[in-house]
Amino acid sequence: MKKTTFFFHCYFKNILLIGGLILISITSCRRADQKHHVKIQTVYGDMVVELYNETPKHRDNFIKLVERDYYNDLLFHRIIKEFMIQGGDPDSRGAEEDEKLGNGGPGYTIDAEFNPALFHKKGVIAAARKGDKSNPQKASSGSQFYIVQGKRFTEEELDSLEDEKLMKESQKIFMKKQWILKDSFMYYQQHHLYEKIDSLREKLREEADSIAMTNRFTIPEEHRKVYKQEGGTPHLDGNYTVFGEVTEGLSVIDSIAGVETGVSDRPLKDIVMKIELID
Repeated sequence: MKKTTFFFHCYFKNILLIGGLILISITSCRRADQKHHVKIQTVYGDMVVELYNETPKHRDNFIKLVERDYYNDLLFHRIIKEFMIQGGDPDSRGAEEDEKLGNGGPGYTIDAEFNPALFHKKGVIAAARKGDKSNPQKASSGSQFYIVQGKRFTEEELDSLEDEKLMKESQKIFMKKQWILKDSFMYYQQHHLYEKIDSLREKLREEADSIAMTNRFTIPEEHRKVYKQEGGTPHLDGNYTVFGEVTEGLSVIDSIAGVETGVSDRPLKDIVMKIELID
């Protein structure tokens, strides 16, 4: 009897364990599909933001900070009309009028989560970050974010933007190649071999143009339609992680973006935020 009781005890214990694991698995799948929303409250009105599941690191980090009341009483400290409104710097809480803002954070960064389907249309929320020179991996700030206002673009302006990006990328590649061969250039310079300098530069220029053209930045047709009809900041695509979008309160962005600003694009009158998790 004791052996039988022990057998059934272990059997039912294993069944409960397996059932629990299945339940956890189902719950996890449900949570992965669940859409999460936060409400950003300001004196100009409220904005409801849906966080993208396609960028889980940024989504989870933002939710974590919101649940900890991290953003409450922080400022939208940098505003540029027809571009974006930026906030999330913990140093902005109670900051003096002349205090320089924009360098604060929670002490960590988040790996970039670029997704070609997520682009800088009006109303998206994206992570701020340090520049490429000190941050070649384009890692995101742990807390600072911006919401795009942007502007509407014409077809010609979008074409011009693509060409400008191509030229900049080609120049960047050319300068890198030229630096690698700096000793050769120095030797030719010292021996007055100017034709060789010109020839080598021409070769490097052609190589840079070819590489840049192969990886040419292009704006997909469906994105072009949005940029022409709704607006945005297409030149930021592929450089900053977009992790959500405003689904209610788009007009609030326009109201905030229209305020008067001073040094470092900081509003002359503080715009305080409060963010809470809705679901």
